[in-house]
Amino acid sequence: MFSWCSLTRVFGKGSGGVSIYGVKLQRSDDLRLVRHPDGCTEDTFEQWCTQRLATGQRLAVDLFSGAGGLSLGLEEAGWTVAVSVDNDEKAVQTHSHNFPGLALDCDLSEPSQRQDLVDLLAKTEIDLLAGGPPCQPFSRAGRSKIRSLVVAGHREEHDHRRELWQAFLDIALAVRPRAVLMENVPDMALGDDFAVVRTMVDALERGGYYTEFRLVDAWRYGVPQHRKRLIVLARRDVEDFAWPAEQDKQSKLRDAIGDLPDLGDTTGGRELAYSKPRHLPAFAEMMRAGARKGIVWDHMTRPVRDDDRKIFGMMDATTLYADLPEELRRYSAETFDDKYKKLDWESVSRSITAHIAKDGYWYIHPQELRTLTVREAARIQTFPDRFRFAGTRSDAFRQIGNAVPPLLGRAAATALRPIPTDERSGERQWETSRWVKARQALTSWAKHQQRGSNWHALPGQSVTPVVAAVAALLMSRSTAPKGAERAMATIRGRVKLTKAELDRIQEELQTQAGRQVLERFRPLLPKRKVWTDPEALAEALAMKAAEERTFRLLVGEDVLLASQATLRVAARVAGSESDKTNRLSDGRVDLARLVGAGPDAPLRAAALRLLGSTVCKTPSTLCDDCPLRQQCVSSSGGRAVQTLF
Repeated sequence: MFSWCSLTRVFGKGSGGVSIYGVKLQRSDDLRLVRHPDGCTEDTFEQWCTQRLATGQRLAVDLFSGAGGLSLGLEEAGWTVAVSVDNDEKAVQTHSHNFPGLALDCDLSEPSQRQDLVDLLAKTEIDLLAGGPPCQPFSRAGRSKIRSLVVAGHREEHDHRRELWQAFLDIALAVRPRAVLMENVPDMALGDDFAVVRTMVDALERGGYYTEFRLVDAWRYGVPQHRKRLIVLARRDVEDFAWPAEQDKQSKLRDAIGDLPDLGDTTGGRELAYSKPRHLPAFAEMMRAGARKGIVWDHMTRPVRDDDRKIFGMMDATTLYADLPEELRRYSAETFDDKYKKLDWESVSRSITAHIAKDGYWYIHPQELRTLTVREAARIQTFPDRFRFAGTRSDAFRQIGNAVPPLLGRAAATALRPIPTDERSGERQWETSRWVKARQALTSWAKHQQRGSNWHALPGQSVTPVVAAVAALLMSRSTAPKGAERAMATIRGRVKLTKAELDRIQEELQTQAGRQVLERFRPLLPKRKVWTDPEALAEALAMKAAEERTFRLLVGEDVLLASQATLRVAARVAGSESDKTNRLSDGRVDLARLVGAGPDAPLRAAALRLLGSTVCKTPSTLCDDCPLRQQCVSSSGGRAVQTLF
């Protein structure tokens, strides 16, 4: 079952400074899985689909399918997965074993392979297209950092992985299924101010789809772990996304994996005896459905060093790495503050990610002195025990960590179930959308404001980088200093700042604090190149976070300013209380919905900031003067709203 590795792994410190792992590594066997007996080939694909359509089945496609977590959710919600696509050999083998249909190994970053797929799907009727484009490029690294890496030659200008979301969108618009589902990490939205999501939603809406996107907590749909995900939904038949009811109570880890056999001092195995407890929790009962009686598969983990066993025995779920005795630590407690994490029987697990394939120390078993097994990780991701994973133990961990939890996939897919033909709204007209009308009204208002006294609060021809920088330093606070409007008028359209102009601006300001903040410009006066380079200007002025985001917005970058004012306006238009209850998630979703995409998105984002400070204020708002009053769910029809918010 296992083979002992003859090499010693570099890990930790031994005598004389020689680094050793401390235990011999066990490499698991490479599990080869056969294709599902009801699978098909490209040659038999059309006939296979025709037979299933004839029996009333709805066909789905899963792009970037991995092991098939989302596919399993789709099937549990009522679809038959006709095609899955991935570019990982082991994941494709896993999918082809556990699901019927056609499992394709191809690279969707290649336009020719995308077109081949579109041509294949044209041979049948696809009801739902789903997928989760790889998320590695959607990190919190700033776009300016990425640009600097490109300039230095350390990164390609066009990262094909980053554009896989575009591949997903292109295929969706070409195939035109009734419904579309995309799942991804929250950073795909939060890492770039929802820019990609807004672009996708705009394209789908223009293509005749009703859309919804949200950030969801997976535990609310029965997944026993802390895991937040981004879900984008689109459908052409009706503007209704009826998600199943959310759970108020979290599934306990004990209920998820507590029935699995103890491993003692062993690392488990591919096949172990399983004895069903007399009182099996409902979650475990669901996981055992379809599994072979008396057997549990892939309940295997890594060997553990003796000193780690000692550490595990000293820990409980609240223990931090810094709490461990210094002589037992192999890493810096400051750098690796959560290096070891023991899970809690009475709570949910931390999020299972692909990192578990490299290091299981984030997932220490609540009771035994070891890390999680493949089967335990699969259970926490809500894969049933009948589901097998191709490859080695590490391959299985990686596939599990990369997967969409099936229960979350089922919940999202449920919101896309078809309705009777006589209840359908019909394909939407892009121009009739309330959100589109709100964006158009906001854009029109912003362009009118550009011609008035608030010109410096909006990106435009007169707002050069130096003007934007002055405005950002003066206006990024809750209240602008007195005289700021007159001060800004003295440099309208200037491409650089002179000593005389800086002195004049400061003279117009009536507060010492306002004059003092502009002293940061004085060391830059002799420099030439800095004035036309926004990156260099922001760095030279050592802008604070709020100042820099305001500056970038004013120079025309696609930035969402999630301030109290902008979130309040977005929540009022949406008719929600997201600015009070879930500002960082639902609040930013409402904001992104209102700003939308396209070349005027920065103008609308800046307009919301201005609108929130001049018209849609708190505790009262001047609805008669608001450009969004016709689309605002919370509008009182022109009367001041004083008590509702």
